[in-house]
Amino acid sequence: MSNSPRPADDHAHHDAGHDTGRGHGPHGDSGHATSLDADSPYIDVAVEVFSMLADQTRMKILLVLRDGELPVGELAGRVGKTPTSVSQHLAKLRMARMVHARQEGTRVFYSLVDEHAATLVTQAIYQAEHAIDGDPHPPRRWR
Repeated sequence: MSNSPRPADDHAHHDAGHDTGRGHGPHGDSGHATSLDADSPYIDVAVEVFSMLADQTRMKILLVLRDGELPVGELAGRVGKTPTSVSQHLAKLRMARMVHARQEGTRVFYSLVDEHAATLVTQAIYQAEHAIDGDPHPPRRWR
């Protein structure tokens, strides 16, 4: 991910619930851009997040890790790739702060930092399912 500066109130909207980007003016109540405005200071970093997720193996890793932490070897088996390949993808996901590594003896276990990246992957799969199957089910956005 980049070293782009982050706004000082970076986590403020998370503490009080998600910011809807809706307020009384074009920038919410305060007159400042909110995280969901078109001129949000987070857009560049969000583009990098999607770039990181634009890889089949990394998407599979994030989906598998929704069930809990796993060592590289088991992750590799679950996503159908070699441990070396999975380790390279995990290094990128660690740099992007999407996964966390924990060493136990000679083994390294990986887990999700939070649910955000896995939620994006899940939503992308739902979108693909809808696009391909024309699935008439209601959106799973709030599930």
